[in-house]
Amino acid sequence: MLKLEILKTENELRLWLQRQVLPVHFVPTMGGLHEGHKQLIQAAKKNFPNNPSTVLVSIFINPLQFGPDEDFANYPRNLDADCELAKDSGANAVWVPSIDDVFPGGASSHFHIKVPLGLQSHLCGRFRKGHFDGVATVMLRLLTLLNPKVVVLGEKDWQQLIILRQLIYNLNLKIKVCGVPTIREKDGLAYSSRNVYLSKSERANALALPVTLSNASNQFSQGKKLNFKTMRLLLEEKGLEVEYLEAVDPFRLQPVNPQTNLCLLAAAVRSGRTRLIDHTFLMTRKPIVAIDGPAGAGKSTVTRDFAQKLGLLYLDTGAMYRAVTWLLNNQGINPEDGKSVSQALKDLNLELTSSEKGGQTVLINGQNVSEAIRSPEITSLVSVVASQSYVRKALTAQQKAIGQCGGLVAEGRDIGTAVFPNAELKIFLTASSEERARRRANDLKNQGYDIPDIKELKCQIEERDRLDSTREISPLFKAKDAEEVITDGMNINAVVDHLIDLFRMKIPEEVWPSPSN
Repeated sequence: MLKLEILKTENELRLWLQRQVLPVHFVPTMGGLHEGHKQLIQAAKKNFPNNPSTVLVSIFINPLQFGPDEDFANYPRNLDADCELAKDSGANAVWVPSIDDVFPGGASSHFHIKVPLGLQSHLCGRFRKGHFDGVATVMLRLLTLLNPKVVVLGEKDWQQLIILRQLIYNLNLKIKVCGVPTIREKDGLAYSSRNVYLSKSERANALALPVTLSNASNQFSQGKKLNFKTMRLLLEEKGLEVEYLEAVDPFRLQPVNPQTNLCLLAAAVRSGRTRLIDHTFLMTRKPIVAIDGPAGAGKSTVTRDFAQKLGLLYLDTGAMYRAVTWLLNNQGINPEDGKSVSQALKDLNLELTSSEKGGQTVLINGQNVSEAIRSPEITSLVSVVASQSYVRKALTAQQKAIGQCGGLVAEGRDIGTAVFPNAELKIFLTASSEERARRRANDLKNQGYDIPDIKELKCQIEERDRLDSTREISPLFKAKDAEEVITDGMNINAVVDHLIDLFRMKIPEEVWPSPSN
């Protein structure tokens, strides 16, 4: 049976931290633990199966985030029950600091964080003045004392999650933020410590909140326009006092047209004296990730593994251009002969499927060319073929058709600039020419080809870069809103993990949960 340690003083915490060999994953709470917290604690363990950890849960009712007329004095407090749930959920320790432990000498003797106005001018921040300043101030203090490897937060408190993630990013704290989807009770009400305040009739009325949001999401997915006036009336008819009902950008937290591909529809209501919040995410299609970069940067391997871990379709556009290059070369067609190229592509049947071993099978007009398209001969010709307008027009049309419904990750040279300019996440994956030459030599060796001199490979790669970057049709360049990832010195797993972190900065777990979750 797992032994749960209960830490109360800063000294007890310090000694406990000194004994830890495994990285600490931190779940901050204010107590009143329930099934939602249980999921946070379990996520701190199971989301990192290859990296064993120690899970620490804090219970601290933060006075800085309560307004003058809010429920600080009456907030649910039951330490024994909280510790029992934490233990059953897999926590290794519970830290229950006093206000003096968190703020020696009193809160007024410490620096306080001021959250950027743009992140708290809407939703809860608009009505709870100073609330998120108090949250950020205490969280920074807790993180400073603990220095955890990971902090796990619930997506139910979405505005709080975004603010804390931005705080950690802006201060360059080396802490990974893991979001966990909203957990709901059997009747649909989102778990909250404040649900215990609700009378039977108030709870029945409160169910109008998740129902209204769910109906709005269903209507949106059917292409219907949202009617905010009607939604508000439906809530008020159930006796709920509506504080706000807004559609905002999930990451900037500013008002947005719901027809943008991803937006947050959020509401706060009062049922009796109890304040409840809830939300749903609206999307016009599934998410798209565009990964561009020069030859030899490892895009294909990384993209394939990244797609598999997130349950996304892998679209290898480079393989598509290689397949067409093979076809033209096999038929002896000059790629600059537009008429002949157009004729050859007229009835093109190009199929990309995942093989049983995790690789990719490429069929062109029924012929398997998966290995043939990776030969040095095809590699030396593909830039010329890919620069032809006839070829790019035909393949770009196919790629856009595949991506209409989303749910994919595509890699190539112009995915984020020409094929999917509205992708939720754009990556420019690159590496030095020296690093790419070494990788190319290793690939050739594994495929059984002769290995040219490294300097020769480096020159070939740099010439390929020049051709790709200077061609008239869809040249290779980094999109303005792309995240550049330089992979020198990084192994595949490290790159994939970094891309997943970037993905979660753009796509919530509630929108696209990881298959492992």
